[in-house]
Amino acid sequence: MHPALALALAYISGSLPFAWLAGKASGVDLRTQGSGNLGATNVFRVLGWKIGVAVFLADALKGALPVLLLPRHIDSSLDPTFWAIVCGVAAIAGHVRPVFLKFRKGGKGVATAAGVFFALAPVPMLVTFAVFVAVVLATGYVSLGSLLSAIVLPALLVAMQGPRAPLFIVSLVVATFVFWTHRANIGRLRRGDEHRFGKGGRRLQFVTLALALGMIGLLAALAHLRGLV
Repeated sequence: MHPALALALAYISGSLPFAWLAGKASGVDLRTQGSGNLGATNVFRVLGWKIGVAVFLADALKGALPVLLLPRHIDSSLDPTFWAIVCGVAAIAGHVRPVFLKFRKGGKGVATAAGVFFALAPVPMLVTFAVFVAVVLATGYVSLGSLLSAIVLPALLVAMQGPRAPLFIVSLVVATFVFWTHRANIGRLRRGDEHRFGKGGRRLQFVTLALALGMIGLLAALAHLRGLV
C-alpha cells in the first residue's frame, strides 16, 4: 500500500462523524445544541449518557484501528512504528476537520487521540485514563480531566521512553493541540462558569463507571487485535 493511501484511509476513519450521526438519528443538530461541539462530551450533555458512551468509544476506535491495521501494509523501508504514529495523527486531524462535513469543525480530538495512544502505548494511556476518570469524578469537569490527561501522558512517556522518543514528541504536539482546542474551556474554568456534570453525584459516578468499563473492554479488544495482526 502506498503511504499516501494509508494516510488517506486513516484520515477518512477519523472523519467518521459519529457525534453528528448520533444527533441526526435523534433529530438534533449538535452543532446548534449544548456547546456546539461534535464531541462525546456534548453528546453526553444533549443526548444522554448511553449515546455519549457509545460515541466516545466509537471515536476512540476510529483512532485506534488505523494505527493497528494500516502500518504493516505500507510499502516503505521506514519503521512501521513511524507510520503508526503518522496514521494516528491523520485520524485525529480527520476528527477535528472531517471530510464528510466539508472540513468544518468536528470534535476536539480527545477521544480519538485516546484511541490512538491506547493503540500506541497502552500502559501509559491506561494510567492517563485513570487520571481522567478520577478528575471527572472529583470535579465534574470533563474539560479539566482532558487537560490534565494531556499533561500526564507526555510526562509518563518521557519517563518511560526518554525525551528523544518519537512517541513522546508526538504526545507533546497532541497535548499542545488539546490545550489549543480547549482554550474556551480554560477561560470558563478560570471564570468558574465551565459546564459541569455534577460533582460526586450518583449519576456522574454511574456514567464514569460505564465509560471506564467501556474503555477497558476496548483496550482488551485492541490487545487481542494487536496479537492477530
